[in-house]
Amino acid sequence: MGAGRIRGARELWARGTARGAAWGAANPWVVDIGIALLVQAAMTMPFVVPRAPDLPPATWQAYGLTTLTVVPLVWRRRAPLAVLLAILATSGLYRLALEGPGQPLPYTGLVSLYTIAVLSPAPKRLAAAVLIVLAVPVSVWLNSRSMRELTFSLFVFGAAYVFGRLTDARQRAHRVEAEQAAARERARIAREMHDILSHAVSLMIVQAEAGPVAVRAAPERAEAAFEAISETGRDAMVQLRRMLGVLREDESAPRAPRGPQPGVGELPELVRRVRAGGLDVRWETSGAVRPLPAATGAAVFRIAQEGLTNVVRHARAASASVLLVYGEDEVEVRVTDDGHGPRPGRSGGHGLVGVRERAAAHGGSAWSGPGPDGRGFELRAVLPLTAARAGREVGTS
Repeated sequence: MGAGRIRGARELWARGTARGAAWGAANPWVVDIGIALLVQAAMTMPFVVPRAPDLPPATWQAYGLTTLTVVPLVWRRRAPLAVLLAILATSGLYRLALEGPGQPLPYTGLVSLYTIAVLSPAPKRLAAAVLIVLAVPVSVWLNSRSMRELTFSLFVFGAAYVFGRLTDARQRAHRVEAEQAAARERARIAREMHDILSHAVSLMIVQAEAGPVAVRAAPERAEAAFEAISETGRDAMVQLRRMLGVLREDESAPRAPRGPQPGVGELPELVRRVRAGGLDVRWETSGAVRPLPAATGAAVFRIAQEGLTNVVRHARAASASVLLVYGEDEVEVRVTDDGHGPRPGRSGGHGLVGVRERAAAHGGSAWSGPGPDGRGFELRAVLPLTAARAGREVGTS
């Protein structure tokens, strides 16, 4: 129970952090005003802490000029270099015109330089670095003329710049990762859409083409053909609605129902639907039949579906077979037909490419080419089960 509560708390914290980051990205003005208020609170400390009797008292004029130094931070993302210039100007005025409390750190300058390091192009970053290198010695000379203060000031400004560049590099890496993840997701969705639509439309076309012939020759078969078209269309619509519901899902909308992905258990029904279209399809298994991981089972189903779709669309075959071979560390699916075989110079369309990508995504591989004895066509894919087997061994040790 304790581990479950900790896991739940972590998930809540992660969701809250993600929502906060998204909300901050959507409301940059609010974030910048919040940062300015935080800096203002830090710079207020020397004015509220009791001062030594020999020091001049903190005045409202000095505090007002301190606030004027902080205000430009609200525009730090819109015009970072101009904000740095405004901060340097107001800070110099504070040093020269008033005798107010000093600050332990140059908060406003550090925030401004960090922002420039994150957001600005190289020429503006160079200009900001030159301004800081010129302004820091002048500020130290007006204050303490101490080498210690000069060294410390240059160090903290250099650290702010370095942290800014590291943040920029991290954000770039995150953007690249997000783009790669989006590309992988687009490819996955394209494969799923292709598998669903290509299979359903191919079966419906075959049945529709056979319908007029059946009406004239065997009316009872025509009724079965139309029922097969209807059943195939309904199944495709269910799968498409499920996928589109997931794609449209957002945090504010009710969650779309997520049914399980089709797996090995649905292969006999897939074979039955294809057989109803007039193709003689056999379904066989070999080896010790056992449950497969959900992801592996879904991949096996989609690969077999694509293989049968190609048979229906291209092979002009009289029969086909789907064989599932259970090995100790892997599972193999074979789809074989007795059609005209692969066309010379044709390596396969998007479907076969999708099969290879799907197999590779699960650590396996796929081949396609002439069937046994060079007749027909065969699609083979091998998916490893090493991870699942290792998990079972750990559980039984």
